[in-house]
Amino acid sequence: MMRIRLTLAYEGTDFCGWQLQPSDRTVQGELERALSVILGGPVRVHGSGRTDSGVHALGQVAHFDCPDGREGFPWRRSLNALLPPDVRVVDAGMAADDFHARFGARSKTYEYRLWHEREFCLPQRRRFVWACGPVDFERMEAAARVLTGEHDFAAFQNVGTDVGSTVRTVTSIERLAADSPLESAWRFSADGFLKQMVRNLMGCMVACGRGKLSVEEVRTILASGDRTTAPATVPPQGLTLISVVYGS
Repeated sequence: MMRIRLTLAYEGTDFCGWQLQPSDRTVQGELERALSVILGGPVRVHGSGRTDSGVHALGQVAHFDCPDGREGFPWRRSLNALLPPDVRVVDAGMAADDFHARFGARSKTYEYRLWHEREFCLPQRRRFVWACGPVDFERMEAAARVLTGEHDFAAFQNVGTDVGSTVRTVTSIERLAADSPLESAWRFSADGFLKQMVRNLMGCMVACGRGKLSVEEVRTILASGDRTTAPATVPPQGLTLISVVYGS
């Protein structure tokens, strides 16, 4: 058997997330369906992690195994000919036998986009932003500094996934230059994220930017380890998985 690594981009709006579901449309399900046509039987695909319903990706990584003898096979072209238009294989190639899309990941980067006009959101942006209204960027950046570093992020983990530890290292949270003055983009990089952690961190930062939380209250929430003390999870459509890093 040989192992193939894929890099995927998808618009998550019409998917019920990454993970295979018995009756719902998922990215993993569409990918396994296309591969089964090419390989003539069921194929299991492993992703770097689960993205929720409505969450997008530019750099999701996945792998699968197939019989030897397909070293020169045009995986990207063949899969894209079978996949629906809201998911595409950006890159495909052979991987080491011990490569694992999930367990080999060393860090991930997500981006969350906010829309700041109070009265409307452009129709072209509604699937890719959270229309949160005006915020104070300086207050948000101060909250981001509190949330950066190695911490127990239990207060920002939603239920649904068992993990051995809720300690993670957030290496950076930064605001990027956006295409429109009505929009802002925030990049989160870490050695790993808990369930819906980015959306919960973003919710806390926006609450701070709206003046509903102080920076000290953000610090208290983080130290509490209590999810009920933090703001609600923000909507999924503003979130995109940008990249996954492997190696030492």
